[in-house]
Amino acid sequence: MNWSKTTLLVTGGTGSFGRKLVEIMLSDYGPEKLIVFSRDELKQHEMREAGLTDPRLRYFIGDVRDLLRLRRAMEGVDVVVHAAALKQVPACEYNPIEAIMTNIMGARNVVEAALDTGVKQVMAISTDKAVNPINLYGATKLAAEKLLIQSNAYAGGRETRFSCVRYGNVVGSRGSVVPVFLRQRGNGRVTVTDERMTRFWLSIEQGVRFTIRCIELMQGGEVFVPKIPSMRIVDVAAAVAPGCEIEFVGIRPGEKLHEDLLSEDEGRYAVELDEMYVVQPGGALWFGHAWEGKGKSLPDGFRYGSETNEQWMSVEAIRQMAEPYMGAQGN
Repeated sequence: MNWSKTTLLVTGGTGSFGRKLVEIMLSDYGPEKLIVFSRDELKQHEMREAGLTDPRLRYFIGDVRDLLRLRRAMEGVDVVVHAAALKQVPACEYNPIEAIMTNIMGARNVVEAALDTGVKQVMAISTDKAVNPINLYGATKLAAEKLLIQSNAYAGGRETRFSCVRYGNVVGSRGSVVPVFLRQRGNGRVTVTDERMTRFWLSIEQGVRFTIRCIELMQGGEVFVPKIPSMRIVDVAAAVAPGCEIEFVGIRPGEKLHEDLLSEDEGRYAVELDEMYVVQPGGALWFGHAWEGKGKSLPDGFRYGSETNEQWMSVEAIRQMAEPYMGAQGN
C-alpha cells in the first residue's frame, strides 16, 4: 500500500486511539493528507498546542451523527478509520438512546458517506465487549460490526470495502483501570470488583499498528482479532498500587468476569495466523473468503477467552507497560 499517495480520515480523531494513530501515521507512514474528524474543538486545539500541526494534517469539526458533514469531510478520502464512539459502559447504560445514535446510527452514516464519496477502505474499531454482549455498549458495538461487515453487499460495482478490528482493553485509554488505581492508591486502598476477573490487554500503540497492518491486508468483510496477552485485574492492582489494600466490591451491572475476543460460533468462520485470527464473513458476500490458504482452521469448540488464553502478563510486565501512564508516582 502506498501511503504517500493516500488520504486518510479518522473519526474520533482526538480520542486516545485517534491521537496515537495521527502521531504514528505522520511519523512512520507519511500519508498525503490526514484528516482528524471529531466534535470536540477543545481537544483539537490541544492537539495543535501539543505540536500536531503538520501541513498534511487537517482538523474537521463534525459529529458522526451528521451524515452531510461526513460526506463533505470524506470528499477525496481513500481510507477511513472509524474510531468515534461512546465507550463508557455506565454512561451508555444511563443514556441508551445517545449510545445508539452515536455507535449504531453513526456507523450507518460512516457507511453511507463512504459509499457516496467513493472511499476505498473503511476500517472500524471494535471491542471484545461486542462478543456475546451483556451491556448496551457491547450491544451497540456488535450492531456496528454487523453494519460494517454486511454493508459490503451495498458496494455493488464500487471499490468501497468495509472491515473491522476487534481487540481488548487498552492501557492508558479513557476508561482504563490504571488511572483509577492511580487515583485510589494515595488512600492506601484500591477497589477491585472480583478477584477472579481477567481481561485482554494491549497498549494504544499496539492497537494502532495492528489496525494499520489490517488496513493493508483487508479485502472487505473480515473481522481482525490480534493475539494479545491476558492479565488479572488483581495483578494490575499489584503492579500499579503495590502494597495497597485491595477491597473487593462485587461485579457491576453490565460487567463480565471474563471477556471473549472470538466466540465459539465465530470460530467456524475464522482462521488462525501467526499474529492474529481472521473472522471471515459468514454471509454470501463476494469477498473476504480467501484466508483459508493463508492460515489454519480452528478446532471445533475453539473460543478465544481472556481466562483460557495461553499468553499471560506477569505483575512486572504489567508494570512496565503501565509505567508511561503512571508519571512520577510510578517510579
